[in-house]
Order: sequence, then structure tokens, then C-alpha cells
Amino acid sequence: MGAAHRAARRRLRRRQCRHLLRRPARRGAASVTPAQNAQARPAPWPGDWVAGALGVAIESEPQESGSPLTVPDLVGMALRRNPRRAHLLVSTVLGKHLPADPRLVYGAGRLLGALAADRLAGQASDIGAVGGSLLRSALTAADPAEDSRRLIELCDRHRAASQPAAGALVLGYAETATALGHCVAESLAAGYLQSTRRGVAGRQPVAAFDEEHSHATRHLLLPADPALLARPGALVLVDDELSTGQTALNTIQALHRSWPRQRYLIAALVDLRSAADRDRLRDAAQRLGVEIEVAALASGQLRVPADALAVGQQLAARQPEEASRSRRRARVSPVMAAPAELAESGRHGFPAGSQAGFERASAQLAQELAGRLRDQPRERPDDPRRVLVLGCEELMYAPLRIAADLAGALAPVATVRYSSTTRSPVVAVDDPGYAIRNRLSFPSTDEPAEPADPDAAPRFVYNVAGLAPEERFSDIVLVTDTDLSGHHGEAGLVGQLASVTDHLQIVRLPAYQPAARRQAVAPLAGQRLPDPLTGPAFGSYPAADVSWLLTDLSGIALEAPTEEREEAIQSGDAHYAESLPQEYQPSAEYRQLFTDALVDSANRLAHAVGVVTELVLDRRGPGVVLASLARAGTPVGVLMRRWARFAHGTELPHYSVSIVRGRGIDELALAYLARHHDPAQVMFVDGWTGKGAITRELADAVAGVNRAWWPGGGGFSAELAVLADPGSCVPIYGTREDYLIPSACLNSTVSGLVSRTVLNADLIGPGQYHGAKFYAELAGADVSGDFIDAITAQFPAVAAAVARDWPVLRDSDRRPTWAGWQSVRRLSEQYGIENENLIKPGVGETTRVLLRRVPWKILIRAEDAGRLHHVLLLARQRGVPVEPVEGLAFSCVGLIHPGFHRATAGRTRADLASRARP
Repeated sequence: MGAAHRAARRRLRRRQCRHLLRRPARRGAASVTPAQNAQARPAPWPGDWVAGALGVAIESEPQESGSPLTVPDLVGMALRRNPRRAHLLVSTVLGKHLPADPRLVYGAGRLLGALAADRLAGQASDIGAVGGSLLRSALTAADPAEDSRRLIELCDRHRAASQPAAGALVLGYAETATALGHCVAESLAAGYLQSTRRGVAGRQPVAAFDEEHSHATRHLLLPADPALLARPGALVLVDDELSTGQTALNTIQALHRSWPRQRYLIAALVDLRSAADRDRLRDAAQRLGVEIEVAALASGQLRVPADALAVGQQLAARQPEEASRSRRRARVSPVMAAPAELAESGRHGFPAGSQAGFERASAQLAQELAGRLRDQPRERPDDPRRVLVLGCEELMYAPLRIAADLAGALAPVATVRYSSTTRSPVVAVDDPGYAIRNRLSFPSTDEPAEPADPDAAPRFVYNVAGLAPEERFSDIVLVTDTDLSGHHGEAGLVGQLASVTDHLQIVRLPAYQPAARRQAVAPLAGQRLPDPLTGPAFGSYPAADVSWLLTDLSGIALEAPTEEREEAIQSGDAHYAESLPQEYQPSAEYRQLFTDALVDSANRLAHAVGVVTELVLDRRGPGVVLASLARAGTPVGVLMRRWARFAHGTELPHYSVSIVRGRGIDELALAYLARHHDPAQVMFVDGWTGKGAITRELADAVAGVNRAWWPGGGGFSAELAVLADPGSCVPIYGTREDYLIPSACLNSTVSGLVSRTVLNADLIGPGQYHGAKFYAELAGADVSGDFIDAITAQFPAVAAAVARDWPVLRDSDRRPTWAGWQSVRRLSEQYGIENENLIKPGVGETTRVLLRRVPWKILIRAEDAGRLHHVLLLARQRGVPVEPVEGLAFSCVGLIHPGFHRATAGRTRADLASRARP
């Protein structure tokens, strides 16, 4: 055929493809149900559209291994939005852009590893011929499970019979070949490392290299142990395709300068290098004095016309960015935590010896997932149950193995497929001869590894948004190693996935922490930290419910008369945390008010406990560590722990720590938490907010600790979860209503018989936590357990409402308005109180004023008087005036006696009232 004739044929094909671009899309044109598969016509190759549009041709070559696989068996084609290359080879066996059977994907990777093992051992076997035949059969079968199973067993036998690749290291390329590289490492029984585009605070890359044709070009190497690269054996570089070999050559040159070795092997699914590319690789090997070999499942030549880039860009520009679809909303289940053995990836190195534990953990998680999925109600019972396990960009291997195990656990009631999100922008065309039929886009869920990759750059997931019954996924399991709590909105990853499925389950893997962030913090390194206190030796809560990071001061007399304390505090002679108020002994009438209030509010409180706990689990995952702020936060922490056990069977660690206004948080307690847990997993917990003083104190204290202990980044989050947020100071809460939490009615007798915390330099020395007392002598009046039990008894009754309400709250605008602080400032001006710390807004804080301080007056919102019985009773018993106020932002506000001196305590309240401006 002459050149002119070939050019005419290309022009005709392009005109036909442009006509296809103008034609309405045919939904579901290439999909058939399994029952129809036998009668269906052969599906077109998913590269026909691009081959015709751009004139791209693929010529397969015979395989040295004897494999019958051809390049079109393993790839389709699509248009990419990329200034360097118009076409994209879309693998059918990688699970990146195209959802695929995970067992087939795993088998293909293991087969590539077996070919690499033969090449390294200098041996010939029939693994290429037999394995290639099985893979080709699986690719064309209606159900690839059996052929994939036989292929994996074949690769296992081959590994057992092969000579070990002594000292070899496998390096997989981000983002597409991270799982493929790990599968190759499995077949070689070798250690594994992948490149990454994600930076990690506290970890500097040991090497970097470029991939010129990629959408994001820079690759980093971040091994936890740089000595991993110093192994003397062969380095096996794994990629999904070898188009020119330039990326592999860049890698070899970058690494050979620091870690020279004699042998390199490049393993790829397809090898499409030109003759000139192959010559360049041979020349580089001679120049370096090393051996560079190549192994691939299929090889050939890719013929790309000179004008393909310009034509492809024109075609891509005509395509809409996004297809419209229904804005339905799936059920989003609470985040599941993966076992610790399921490493996030090989980003920081994966030793071969960790493989067995990894596989056990994957199988365990898959069984738990299968149970959860079976229990999910079906919105369309007649539709086939199709489950997609979706990885996130570089995070591919763990999702792949989970998906493969899940496919076995759910067979034959469900079909399981596997794919991953990607940063690669590909044009979607709904045509049977085109690989990418539809797409979703969303902001990145990762921190950028380099300035050229802004965090807001979009990410994508392909071929997941199909609406035809045989295409859609009834369930999506999203596997991630990052916090997705900020991605639940309509435009975020979670929101986008929830619009195309019935049920979304998120699984969070344990994130890598550099050793510098995991080890004991530098200022306290080597210092022995006291053990936590637990009941019954300290406090009346069971030991499992809370560990107190406090110093026991029970034998010391710290109580002072209320008026004496008030004068010392307001004069500046003493800090409020240096002594304790006398424990209030309630009257019988007041105790009855507590009991009545608990009965009346238990259901509402249980709902708030459930909601805030679900928000915390969604934000941190099941690996969260609760750190309640003693002591108002302690009962709430106990309740949250009980809800996690009730709703999820999860036992959350719970510690109670001290924070003091004006003095900060107990840094020794934070050091204990940092030594025993990941600081990023700690969630601080309190009972309620008022004007936000403790919220701000916590933020300042945590920021200071993080700067001192982790100057490179990381450490604790200052996020605070509260049961009630009437002051609108935090985004994580159970309610923003200002109503009575009965634990605020009493002091120690509803808080585990523990006092509020003490920070007194005469009593607390270096190496000691802040202090508190255990009032064991008040055991007869203790209602701490009654309070917890009354609320937990309501958990079953509120479970359905919590499941309905917490996702709605999660997706709402929860940003703090600081309304409580603004209200306090207005009251400060109105009543002439210069010290705003003397204004205590909200039911809880007002109660504290009446129990511990010298109150001046109580302000109440008139319409709430009927539900403030305990406040009114305490005010009457202490002779404190109650003033109704219209438009008060809180149910009530307690005003502490301003400028209090015992010498002036007899002044009439009328005299004091004259200070207030109308």
C-alpha cells in the first residue's frame, strides 16, 4: 500500500471519528450480562476509536518466552489531556483506569514476576507459554476466576521451584505500577520499594528522577532505611509499559551514582520501544559498564503519525469535561480500620518477610468486609450485585489483595472488581471501541509532593459512573491511607462516589509515620513517665473505661472556702488551679432534680453521644485515641468509648488529661500519649463549650508542643470534640443546643469521684502529671455509674436516628461562628465586667459558677426557665438573683461577683447592680 493511499485511509478514519464525536452517546452499548455473553458478538478492541482517529498502529512481535499474548490483549487506548503525548495506553490487566477482576490483575503481575525470575536466573521454562495462555483465556472468559486461580497457582509453583534472586530489590513506579511491582517482588521473594509523588514530613528523599511524558513528572524515593538501596543484587524496575525506556534509564543513572550495581532488569507488561530506543538502552549499559535486560508479557512496535499530538488535542478539546448524572446519595458507612499489618504501600520499603502477615491481615479484613456487605440492604434487589474495591492513586497493592480475597469471600453472590483513582486526565468517550467510557473528577486527597503539583489539582476515577444495571456498582469499598473527612461534599471524592452507588464503605489503612515522629519526643527522651492511674485505686470508673494521666493528691488538704478562693483568684494572689473548691453536698431536693433531669434527657444525650462519636470515627478512623479534658470531658469520653463498642465492636483507648486556662495542657501527659500512640490519631474530648476559652487554650498549647517536638511537621491535632457546642466554637459536636447535661449538676460524684485538676508548684514537681484527688469517702453518694448506665441504656433506641443524622451533620456547614464569644463581649459591655473570664455562658458553666465560685447574678432566657430547675434551685439556695434577659444567646449565663473581696461581701446586691449599664 502506497504512502498516499495510507494517508487517505487515515483521513477517512478521522472524519468517521469526528462524526462519532458529534453523535449522541449510546449508553451501555458495549455491556452484556453474563447470561448473554455466550450469544454476544465479540466486543470491539477498546483501542479502535483512537487507532482510527489518530492513525496509531500497534504491531505485535513474537515473544521469546513463547507466550501467545499480544499487545492488544493487554491494552486499549484513549485520548489524554497532556501537552507531551496525545494517546494513552490503557491496560486491561492493571486495575488502574479500567475496573478488572482482581484475581486476573494479581495473576498478571505474578506472571510478569515469574518471567523476571527466569531472566535473573538465566533459565528457560514454560511459564511464559502456559501462563500466557491462561491469562489470555481469562481475559476473554465471561468469568475469569478459574483461569486466574490456575495462573496464580502456576506462579506459586514456579516460585517454589526457582532459584532465589539473592539480594534483589524490586522498584515499582508511581502511580500506575505500584501494585504491579509488588506482585513482581512476590514472585521473586524479594524486597520492594516504590517511587512516590507524595512527600512525607520528616522524611527527605534519598533520590529523585523524572518521567518526561507523564502528567506529573517527578518521582521521589523515600525508603525508611536508605540501606535498602545498597543491596548488592539486581535492581528490578517495574512499569506498566515501556514506551521509550527513558524513565527507566533516568532511574538507573540516578541510582547508579550512589548505589552502583552490576545488573538491572526492566519488567513491563508491554514493551513498545522502537529500534532506536533499544539501541539507546544498550549504549547506556555499555557506557555504565552494567547489564540492563528487559522482560515483558508482550512486545511490539507502536506507530504514531507525526500529527497525532495535534489531532489528539483537537479531538480532546471537543469533548465535555464531565458527563451529567443523577445527584443521588449513597449510604456511607463508618470508616473501617485495617489491621496494622496492612502497610499503606511499598512507599517506604516492604521486606519480603512481611508478606505472610500482610496476607493474613488482608484475608481477615476481607472476611469482615464480606459480612458488612452482605448485611447491607439492597435498593435494587433484582440488579446484579457488583462490588468495586477502589484504591487511591499510588495506594494500589493493598486494595488489590483485599479485593482478591473479597472476591473469594463473596462468590458466587457478588462480582468484585478492582481499580484506582488517578491523577492522569483522560478524555471520556462513550463508545464501545474506546477504553474510557465515563469519569468522575474531584480535588486531590493527598498533600502535594512538589510545588508544581498543587493540592487542588483534580484527580479522576474512570468507568465507575455507568448507569445501566449491568454496568453500575451496587457497593464501592474505598481503600485509603489519608483522612477523607474533608471530602464528603458533593465535589469531593466521597461525595462523587456516593452519587454513583448504593453503598459506600471506606477502609483506612495505617499511615506511615517516620521514626522521628514515632519515637519519644526529644525534650523528654530517656525520661521515665509515670504510669496512668486507673480505678478502683483511683476513681470509680472501671479501669477499661479511662486511664487518668494525673498525679494522685488524695492525701493532701487542698480545699478552701469558696469566698477565700474567689478573693485570692480575683486579686491575682493565686491561680484557680492551685487549690480546690469545697465539694458541694447536694440536698435531697437537688439530688432528685438530678435524677429527674437524667431520666428526661438520657435519650437526647445518647443521640448526641452517638453523633459525636460517629463524627470522630469518620474523622480519625477506628484507630482514634480519646483524650478527654479532665474532668468535664471524662464522662463524655467514657460514653463515646461505650458507643464505639456498642455500634462497632471497637474498644477505643481513652485517657483523661489536664488542661488549665492560662497554664496550658499537661505536656508530660502528651509525651505519654506520643510514646504509646500515633499523635495524629489523638482526639481531644470535652463536655461542652461556652465562650471557647479552653478551645483556644488547647489550640495554643498544642501548637507550641508541635513546634518544639516536631519542628519538621506532624504531631497532635488541636481538634476538640464536644457533646454540646452552644458557643459554636468547634466543628465536631453532638448538638449545638444549650441544654442541661446532668453531669454538670454535680461535682466529683458524677465524674468518677475525681476532683477537678490541680497545678500547684508546691505539690507538682518535674516528672509529675498535673494532680487531682480521689474522693473515695464519697462512694455512698457516687452516681457516676448511674449516669453512664442511664445513657448507654438508650443506645439501642437511638441507633437508627444516629445512623440517619450523623451523615447529614457531617455534610453540613459546621464551621465555628464563635457566637458564644461574641455574646460574652456584649454582656461584658452591658454589665460593666472588664474581666470576661467572670462571664460563664451556658447551662454547664452557669452550674459551675453556682457550685464553685461566688456568683453575682444569673441571667436566663425567659422561655427556658421551665427547664432550668437545678439552676433556679441553686440560685435560691445561695441567694443569687435571677434576671430574665430577652434574646440571650444561651439558656443561661452565670456572672461571677466582679472585684470580689470578703470585706465587701456584705455590700447589697443593689449596690453591685448599679455597675451594670442598661
